[in-house]
Amino acid sequence: MAQVTVNIDGKPYRMACEEGQEDHLIDLANQFDRYVGHLKSQFGEIGDLRVTVMAGIMVMDELSDIKRRLSAFENSSVGANTREEALLKAIMELTEQLNGVTRKLMAKPATPAT
Repeated sequence: MAQVTVNIDGKPYRMACEEGQEDHLIDLANQFDRYVGHLKSQFGEIGDLRVTVMAGIMVMDELSDIKRRLSAFENSSVGANTREEALLKAIMELTEQLNGVTRKLMAKPATPAT
């Protein structure tokens, strides 16, 4: 079992993972850290645990939406061509949503008025 140290909100966490999955785990931690950073920039210092829970809920909301879309696609009774078109449309919509989240996460926080 491999071990890596990831940073979330500037704090190191030592984690174990399967051999060869180290880079993937680091990437996931970096993505989650961006959620935490985005929330902190929006709400300020509201407590580490609260920010972490909020970020986790945001991730789960996105996952839930993806699962719902996939289930609807799998259960559709349309033909293969229409199904491919529906899948392409869903992927395009999801890509746009993810790009929107990425833009929000990468945006610099507003400077407070002085």
